[in-house]
Amino acid sequence: MTGNALDGVMSFPVTAFQPDGTLNLAAYRVHVEDQVAAGPAAIFVACGTGEFFSLDVEEYGQVVRAAVEAANGRRPVFAGVGYGTTLAIRLARLAEEAGVQGLLILPPYLVHAPQEGLVAHYRAVAAATDLPVIVYQRDNVRLTPQAAAELVAVPNVVGLKDGLGDLDLLQRISGAIRDARRADPSIADPVLLNGLPTAEMTALAYWGIGVRSYSSAVFCFAPDIALAFNKALRAGDLTLVEAYLDGFFRPLVELRARGAGYAVSLVKAGVRLAGFEVGPVRRPLTDPRPEHVRQLRDIIAAGRVIG
Repeated sequence: MTGNALDGVMSFPVTAFQPDGTLNLAAYRVHVEDQVAAGPAAIFVACGTGEFFSLDVEEYGQVVRAAVEAANGRRPVFAGVGYGTTLAIRLARLAEEAGVQGLLILPPYLVHAPQEGLVAHYRAVAAATDLPVIVYQRDNVRLTPQAAAELVAVPNVVGLKDGLGDLDLLQRISGAIRDARRADPSIADPVLLNGLPTAEMTALAYWGIGVRSYSSAVFCFAPDIALAFNKALRAGDLTLVEAYLDGFFRPLVELRARGAGYAVSLVKAGVRLAGFEVGPVRRPLTDPRPEHVRQLRDIIAAGRVIG
């Protein structure tokens, strides 16, 4: 698989739990099957929205295997891996054994490392697997253009996901990658992904510097709205794009800002509103306040009459 195969909207399913906090793999499979049927470019499991931080190693393996089984080859499945190098490699091998088609390497846990350390970390994880991998920069990982160009030269690094929102930096990274590919034509053209929360809000800005693909938390609970927005974006229908931004995505972002952890817990509430028994979020996250869930229901309803 090349990075160019990941063209469009990416789904990041939530992980289903029982009311007591244990895994609910049956409900999870139903949720993933619904996501696959809706038609994203790819499914990314056990990542941020999937509460990767809360899964132990055994649970991680169960979640990834269940997702691969539910997808059944209909869409590529990428799994998140992270923490320190040793544990990330262990998770990468578990995911490869489970049959995923690729990996998203999440930022290392908490540490602020120098560029050479970050490059060495991502190289080591990529070298531990034959799978295509995508490097994720956000929070404590801010790659220089040179470091990003070094990483995309690794044969199985097929992309870079950006969760920083620094478009000047991303444009310079794009230029450095072009320079590297001109110097070495064997380097594949990597995909650049907009990985900001509610990425649709910045899709126009990213589109302007050539970033066409993005992760969509909205896809988890309203794939029809996510796909309608993407269709309008790709068609250049700015009037409809702005209608979705003003009538759905901006109210959603403003609601998300009203609670800590809502980038995950509000999404999971939306999945429950869609009829999927995915259960609560795990500690230290908490579920949204009831009035915020009611507001979310109203925002979704408003979004469905825009198109």
